[in-house]
Amino acid sequence: MAENTEMSPIEMKVVRQIEYYFGDHNLPRDKFLKEQLQLDDGWVALETMLKFNRLKCITTDSSVIVGALQKSKTGLLEMSEDKTKIRRSPSKPLPEVNDEYKDALKHKSVYIKGFPLETNLDEIQEWLNGKGSIENIQMRRNLQRQFKGSVFLCFDTEEASKQFLERSDIKSFKDNDMLVLSREDYHAKKADEKKQFRADAKARAKQDKEDQQKNSEDKEMGLLLDEKTGCLLKFSGELHKVSREDFHELFSGHGKIKWVDFTRGAKEGTLLFDGNAKEALDKAKEANDGTLQIKDNDVTWELLEGDVEKDVLKKIVEAQQELYSRSKGKSGRGRSSGRGRGGRRGRGGGRDQGRSQYQGKKTRFDSDDEDAPPSPKKRALEGESGDRDAPAAKVGKTENGS
Repeated sequence: MAENTEMSPIEMKVVRQIEYYFGDHNLPRDKFLKEQLQLDDGWVALETMLKFNRLKCITTDSSVIVGALQKSKTGLLEMSEDKTKIRRSPSKPLPEVNDEYKDALKHKSVYIKGFPLETNLDEIQEWLNGKGSIENIQMRRNLQRQFKGSVFLCFDTEEASKQFLERSDIKSFKDNDMLVLSREDYHAKKADEKKQFRADAKARAKQDKEDQQKNSEDKEMGLLLDEKTGCLLKFSGELHKVSREDFHELFSGHGKIKWVDFTRGAKEGTLLFDGNAKEALDKAKEANDGTLQIKDNDVTWELLEGDVEKDVLKKIVEAQQELYSRSKGKSGRGRSSGRGRGGRRGRGGGRDQGRSQYQGKKTRFDSDDEDAPPSPKKRALEGESGDRDAPAAKVGKTENGS
């Protein structure tokens, strides 16, 4: 059909548009056009072709179409003798869409990103003129059919796509920097982004859970500090020979000590009572003729109140939590708690017998409901989020502006 005559700009647009309609990328998915092909042995009237929107925007004159197609050198289309119908040449059947075809398509495709969102197909085609033999331009769109600013180009050969990637005049479009990748590199990039997205989402979920847990613990801690008032007694003096057991012995029968915040050799510490610290102190003094010493050492006793009391109580609760966490970690190392005979707790003894320990995330004291200790909750599964941006492996629906 080709003649040795140069095409005008309009004729070039006509040929490019019609050959797109009958090309490998559009024809397999064009339901209307495939129906027309079955009516007359593959022939389609020019009158019908002029109903296609993009072709109609280029020309409504069938003689222009005839003249343009007669100058085409691709051999894709043939024209009827009366010049009223066209069809895809029987010598150029549609390729079979198999794995080999898809792989070849991938290797001759290029991804470009950076176009302004208001860019139309004509502007992209004009920018690409003279930059290689391009079979198809796919303008990528979101679910609302809005242009995403990126395209896939499919060249006629893999070599043509490689030559395009080496060009220096594809790095910018209307002062916009362009990202240009082979389709293989694009998919590798999206896979890395998807992996990073999942990792970030998992980290965020973990952080959110930890923050939520901390907020819950802080709230619980605040309620606890408000409830447990008047239960702290500070002591100071020469205590280098004094142990925690000495304090339990001193206040035995006068008040129940829940926690002794004291390190052997220190000169001060704090006692946490199950009940009112002042009552325990008064009873102990009364039982000792008004003077309360420990191992014949003078001791200064001070009842803590207000913010000082809350601060000290908070530190004691946190110390209980840390002790419980360490204990829990050790007990998880073996089925027999690492001692073979049940450990200190398994024997029912130990210097902390009769005194409470921190039970899980909630701080519990002996006076609380001890018949039903809470169990640590299982860690919830963390969700993931996927990346919907990567195109499917099969040949996606493309656009040449129709």
